[in-house]
Amino acid sequence: MISVAEKRDYYEVLGVAKSASDKDLKNAFRSLARKYHPDRSTEDDAENMFKEIQEAYAILSDSQKRAQYDRFGHQSAGGNPFGGSGGSGGFNINLEDLFGGDIFSSMFGGGGGRQRSNKRRGNDILVRHTIDMEMVLNGSNEEIELDLPCQCQSCDGTGAEDGETTQCSPCGGQGRMRVRQQMGPFVQDVVKECRDCSGVGEIAKSRCQDCRGSGRDTKEETIRFDVPLGVENGTRMRMRGKGEPAPRGKGSPGDLFVELEIQEHPWFERQNSDLIMSLPVGFTDLMLGATIKLPHIDGEDLVVKIPSNSSAGHTITIRKRGLPSSRGGGRGEVVVLLKLHVPKKLDKATKKALEQLRKVLSPKDIEARIRTDAEDRRTN
Repeated sequence: MISVAEKRDYYEVLGVAKSASDKDLKNAFRSLARKYHPDRSTEDDAENMFKEIQEAYAILSDSQKRAQYDRFGHQSAGGNPFGGSGGSGGFNINLEDLFGGDIFSSMFGGGGGRQRSNKRRGNDILVRHTIDMEMVLNGSNEEIELDLPCQCQSCDGTGAEDGETTQCSPCGGQGRMRVRQQMGPFVQDVVKECRDCSGVGEIAKSRCQDCRGSGRDTKEETIRFDVPLGVENGTRMRMRGKGEPAPRGKGSPGDLFVELEIQEHPWFERQNSDLIMSLPVGFTDLMLGATIKLPHIDGEDLVVKIPSNSSAGHTITIRKRGLPSSRGGGRGEVVVLLKLHVPKKLDKATKKALEQLRKVLSPKDIEARIRTDAEDRRTN
């Protein structure tokens, strides 16, 4: 509990001058309440800040208590003049009067504003579908078999036997009910979905035997869609109206989303429309040059020509053999990173041969070679 000595000045809490008008106080409170409300705020210590703001406004918005506070501060000679140790006891401020039913109504799902229809939209469904890199290159016509929820045909999604429903008594057919909610010193009348009818406004006279009152069934359906050229991993294909049916048959169904997951290639990594790979080669391949052929996703061999006197870490770029761009403009590049392959084990004959090569290939002046390499790196 915060002691009186530790309490901040109420005017400071609201960020207003002591001469602030009632309108100034209300505007300051509205702004700070939006910022620090615990259900919305991402600020640190938002709950305590919101309580402090409530307390300050509860005092300063009451002319008698404000005058008493201006004279005695947080503590008068006879004790706390505001009723209770927290400084905010005994106040009932209706938030609908203060906010006009805007911010707090939206936080709790109702209150104020235009009349809403009982018709609602069904939930969306997300499924994932794996494709390979060849499909990204060439595009593809795909189809998948799914068991999707649908309306019960016997009750037309109402959950009622023969579709016969009656008005929900608790909400009077509105699908929503007004509930009084306490928030610290504030009282708010909010509108919430009726629990008895799930917001539809109607209940079944008797439960449908086929769907057991759920209003739903399941059917197998074939979903067909096109994979576009150059599609990115995580792309979602939208099938309108293929999602869950609306609750109790009142409204439109949701959508089905098919999220594409691109299978990893054995050696390529993708960077937009470019394909990147590393190629381990022997020392003689780097020194003398080599031509290496690899199978490629477009069906034609990828020919990698290694120039003589290459070094590990050098890259070779092969144009127009990458993936197509999803925005058009042709195919990207294949970038090959050369790496030196070092065998884990060597026989005695190979070791002896390498000792002879060491005398020929190792630089005589290592410091001069370091300088030369640095100059080449900076130049190139």
